[in-house]
Amino acid sequence: MNVDVLVIAPHPDDAELGMAGAILRFRAEGWRVGVLDLTDGEPTPHGSRELRARETERATQILGLDWRGNLGLPNRCLEPTLAARRQLATVIRQRRPRWLFAPYWVDAHPDHVAATELVEAARFWAKLSNTEMPGEPHHPERLYHYYCVHLRSAIQPAFVLDISAYWEQKRAAIASYRSQFITGRPCEPPTFLDRLRDEAAYWGKTIGVHYGEPFACREPLGLKSMQTLI
Repeated sequence: MNVDVLVIAPHPDDAELGMAGAILRFRAEGWRVGVLDLTDGEPTPHGSRELRARETERATQILGLDWRGNLGLPNRCLEPTLAARRQLATVIRQRRPRWLFAPYWVDAHPDHVAATELVEAARFWAKLSNTEMPGEPHHPERLYHYYCVHLRSAIQPAFVLDISAYWEQKRAAIASYRSQFITGRPCEPPTFLDRLRDEAAYWGKTIGVHYGEPFACREPLGLKSMQTLI
């Protein structure tokens, strides 16, 4: 299945944390959306491979994804190797997305930093001809970056997307990962999910709506009309 948007996540739950609202909005607007998790995210203190797989399936159903896959790379020691680059470039050639989304390139989590380097290299490799990689050459038009960072930093995004209509679904998708965000965490407010709501409300305030998601881009953004701005 070809997709219009391919979100690449270091671990199951990163796509939901960073841009579940955007995914839901894209789906509502008729775009075909896929998520590729690079690892299974395990081990973690309260999870297991089987439990994480069930949680991912629940989140996938809430998001209404057209496709989801897992590259099977090692958690906690993700590296942008040539072999991993080939695997990811092959998926890009097979799914043929118009847009790619990857984590923001500055982070304390080494897996997130490695994931972004891997995505950028695989995007280039995916367009190569005269190669043993399966599929026809393909080069996604745009690469955007979502924020799912382990740094308490003041970011300056390239744009903020209005996700007001999709916040409750985003919250439900994130809450599907109980082993990561509910089990073993403090129950007194503000909880982890409360903090995420507050962050979304902050970004919504910056553009005059209830909830928003920030995105970065290394490349210039083009507009056909100023009327598309909020």
